[in-house]
Amino acid sequence: MNSASPKPASGFPGWVVLLGALTASGPLSIDMYLPSFSAIQQGLQAKGGAVELTLVSFFIGLTFGQLIYGPLSDRFGRKPPLYVGFVLYLIGSVGCYMADSVTALTIWRLVQALGACAGMVIPRAIVRDRAAPADAARIFSMLMLVMGLAPILAPLFGGFVLNMFGWRAIFIALTIFGALCLLAIHFQLNESHDIQHEPPLQFKVVARNYLNLFESKTFVGYTLAGGLAIAGMFAYVAGSPFVVTTLYGVSPAHFGWVFGFNAIGLIGASQLNVWQLKKYAPAVLLRNALWVSALAGIGLFALEIFYRHHGLPPFALVLAGLFLYVASIGYVSPNASASALAAHGEHAGTASALMGALQFGLGTLAGIAIGVLHDETALPLSLVLAVCGTGAWLSYYLMVHKPVHKL
Repeated sequence: MNSASPKPASGFPGWVVLLGALTASGPLSIDMYLPSFSAIQQGLQAKGGAVELTLVSFFIGLTFGQLIYGPLSDRFGRKPPLYVGFVLYLIGSVGCYMADSVTALTIWRLVQALGACAGMVIPRAIVRDRAAPADAARIFSMLMLVMGLAPILAPLFGGFVLNMFGWRAIFIALTIFGALCLLAIHFQLNESHDIQHEPPLQFKVVARNYLNLFESKTFVGYTLAGGLAIAGMFAYVAGSPFVVTTLYGVSPAHFGWVFGFNAIGLIGASQLNVWQLKKYAPAVLLRNALWVSALAGIGLFALEIFYRHHGLPPFALVLAGLFLYVASIGYVSPNASASALAAHGEHAGTASALMGALQFGLGTLAGIAIGVLHDETALPLSLVLAVCGTGAWLSYYLMVHKPVHKL
């Protein structure tokens, strides 16, 4: 059983790079194949909208699969579930390559996701095993590089592979990536969780551990604060292409620059967070960043309401609001994750799993809301960002924040 107070991390860049690669399994598997939707539809003679279901099945696998790997990693150690996960990922990737119908592709994408989520949930637990809260927040900020670079580089690489070799080659590339991760896990990753005194794995014990997490006001507060803010990111990914390209007339080619500019803001903020953690506690930086998320979302919504009957809001102001919201996630995500896991070292895998499942669940709902509320304006995106940003702020201030009363 792990100590609840891990030692400060020192000399961590090597294993952090490996954890970053494992964490990339989810984002890469999503972003690399996005440019191939039309080619897949033609190649598999699929009906309109059917290919999008392959993305939905992947998100379902990522959301619910994490709840399985968390308890497994607490009981059997961090490495064995990673082996299982990446073997599943390899099987799913090969299955996607060989799929002869969109239905088969949808099923194999689910299998691929059930493997990929091991690479997303267990690295967070490993960070909690190895690092004290302040160090953990810095490491999570480094892992945010993956989340920031994936939307920029993965579609470019996926588009290159698509143009050169066809859409099936994308899944060959993901198979190679999964195999390399499996080798790195075996040869480069040391076990970080002592299972000598862990009790047998029983459903009622797992259920009780999850229930205990829900009963922890602090854990739920930090998790909801991070999850709701990140849900806004899902809404941004789902809604910004329509707003930028259709409403403001930016060409699809130049949209990548807008998307990349905001991703650079996310990366820059996450690395600035690393530097500021030398002076400030994670909770302090999280609190300040949540103000930015909330005000950016509210500001965008106010712009849409003000200009509702007067044309489009100035593009520069819309871009500024989106940039501030996305950049704030570079602070919110690592600090919320480190703070939520800080008091749950003995069940870090379970805590990480619940955190990840809630984040993806909220993100999926935010993405669905963008589609359901679509009205040919930017109002749905601004509304969801305002709700997510304000909800994240309220979660922190109602469940975590301890006001100081002066005499």
